[in-house]
Amino acid sequence: MDTEVAVLCYLSVIAAEFFDFRIARLVDRWQTETQPDIRHALQLIMLSTALSALAISSFVFNFAILQEGTGHFPPLFFLLAAALFAAMNNHQILAALVIREIIYGTAFVAVALIDVVRFAPPLNDQIWLNFFTVIFVMYFIIDISRVFLAMYRRNLRHLRQIESEHSKTLEAYQVKSRFVSTVSHELRTPLTSIKGSIDLINTGALGDVPEGYAKLLDIAGRNSERLERLINDVLDVQRMESDRGFSDFVPVDVATLLQESVDANSGFAEKHNVRLELIDTVTNAKIFGDERRLIQVLTNLISNAVKFSGDRKLVEVWSERCGEGVKICVRDHGIGIPDGAHDKVFGYFTQIDSSDQRRSGGSGLGMSISKQIIDRHHGEIDYVSELGKGSTFFIVLKEYNPGLQPLVEPDETSPETGRNALAAE
Repeated sequence: MDTEVAVLCYLSVIAAEFFDFRIARLVDRWQTETQPDIRHALQLIMLSTALSALAISSFVFNFAILQEGTGHFPPLFFLLAAALFAAMNNHQILAALVIREIIYGTAFVAVALIDVVRFAPPLNDQIWLNFFTVIFVMYFIIDISRVFLAMYRRNLRHLRQIESEHSKTLEAYQVKSRFVSTVSHELRTPLTSIKGSIDLINTGALGDVPEGYAKLLDIAGRNSERLERLINDVLDVQRMESDRGFSDFVPVDVATLLQESVDANSGFAEKHNVRLELIDTVTNAKIFGDERRLIQVLTNLISNAVKFSGDRKLVEVWSERCGEGVKICVRDHGIGIPDGAHDKVFGYFTQIDSSDQRRSGGSGLGMSISKQIIDRHHGEIDYVSELGKGSTFFIVLKEYNPGLQPLVEPDETSPETGRNALAAE
């Protein structure tokens, strides 16, 4: 008889746990959130909770009946563990917690009453002490359940507040982004006309420039160019934040990329009386990416190196293989970068030395844009520097292997969409 009861209790617990697992999987996979579906899900959860608690309680009660003597410590301890587990893990749904605690509480009292009914002891007997101890433990379990429930509700309120603040912050950020983008476009339209007019005057296309006006027009031309670069940088940031800053990703020859970048910036270097040299490059090496954006990164690195090199200095550009990747370096022999300035170098609108930045120009966006571009290519951009001796900026990109799937793919929008968006802007 004892064996049959044990097997029956064991099977009931296993069946209840299996049913509980199936219900949990079913509810987790539910996609709809209509009121009837929610009610149906709650009903299934309540049914599963009741069956599980009844299976455990019946096992414990039969265990206590089969015991000889008094106390029933093992079954009571088992019930205590089950009740504590329910208090810690079922407080998300109050009805489920109440169902479990009612069933476990009933089982507690039933186990404690076994000896009272069996032996009918006097009031001063140890059996009554055990009974009232069980009642106290029940109060302890109820109090723990209340504490966990209150803690869960408090955390839920905090979570909802955080979600609400996050939603407001995101909305404000989107409004800010749209505003900055709109203002930048509106500024660029009249600026193009102003810059074009100044350029026409400076070239003498409209006649000789009076001697007293030449210097003023030159200053106006340089500042209009600076403002144009700033607006373009701001628009670049907006494009990349909205995942619209890239077009085609194709195999790019490293040697050609470096030569084009050096050629494109040679005039800028000559203007600053700096010698720009491509001293070495790997051959037959390709990287997979957006060639236009990669040239933009190298232009940022080279222009910064030129601006901070000083008169009659040398800026060197080269590439080398680095493990499975290609490392592209730009080295200057200028003022160098102080320790602890890494975040400023790659931050938005941040400048290491504002006076130097004003002297050399720049918006403080070039390096942050470059980092976003290299991150999009799953590469690395960094630098090594020594004050008074210069800096070496480098980017590392994985070498393209035609036999392997490229690490970088175009944006979710089609290349044509990306190009049209850029053209429209």
